[in-house]
Amino acid sequence: MTSGQPQKAVITGAGGQLGRALQTTVPATWQAVPLNSDSLDVTRLESVRAVLERERPTVVIQAAAYTNVDGAEQDAERAASVNVTGAANVAAEASRLGIRLIHISSDFVFDGAQGRPYSPDDAPNPLSVYGRTKLEGEREVMRQSGGTALIVRTAWMYSGVGRNFVRTMLRLMREGKSVGVVCDQIGTPTWGRSIANALWAAAARSSLNGILHWTDAGVASWYDLAVAVQEEALACGLLVDPKPVRPLRTHEFPTAARRPPYSVLDKTSGWGELGGPAPHWRANLRCMLQGLSSA
Repeated sequence: MTSGQPQKAVITGAGGQLGRALQTTVPATWQAVPLNSDSLDVTRLESVRAVLERERPTVVIQAAAYTNVDGAEQDAERAASVNVTGAANVAAEASRLGIRLIHISSDFVFDGAQGRPYSPDDAPNPLSVYGRTKLEGEREVMRQSGGTALIVRTAWMYSGVGRNFVRTMLRLMREGKSVGVVCDQIGTPTWGRSIANALWAAAARSSLNGILHWTDAGVASWYDLAVAVQEEALACGLLVDPKPVRPLRTHEFPTAARRPPYSVLDKTSGWGELGGPAPHWRANLRCMLQGLSSA
């Protein structure tokens, strides 16, 4: 590689929220090769092999995932195919070809019972099919890579595109409906652009491996986030009239998958390695919504 030539990064799952955020934040020192599920089916080893042998990137950012938490309860086989087999396939081929791997995982690998922020060394205990498949995927990545991969766990991600809580709240509030939102599940909302920038910082740190946590700063319930969405959207003109936001307990809003009641991640090491601390979640929410309003 000649001096000044960008390094190449393959982005799997490029059609998803995180994949799209990674494409809008590519540093000048990198050339991104975004591959959605039509271009790269991570569940098929031969597909992964062909792509990585063709592209020969410096790093693979593994953002491909089955992320429908409730849907995974009814379609555990598909969730495992993407989150476990897919992760293993990418890790195996990256390791064989000497390509660095950065794999994205989730706060849902924890059960939320300890009541304090989870460090990367805390014992996982997922409550849902989604959480279990993400944990199994982590273990496959470490096994196939011989411990050389970097796993970055994040949480409660949203962006201005795709299916996510923030966009759902905006839609419901625009439709003139009151909304009931769970108030006893605590975590940290994280803007897709925030985690994307952290992942590019990780890509530049070739010696990093193991597990790191990254989210925005602060904590919130889903109810807190819904209230903030309305306040910020009213302030920037995305909404014109406030709608009632009602706090609900988890048992009042049953879902197919169990969620951890407290899944705040301890970002001390992640922020230290990747250029933190991140902005407070509310500041990033405001920035994202202002961007939508001016688009």
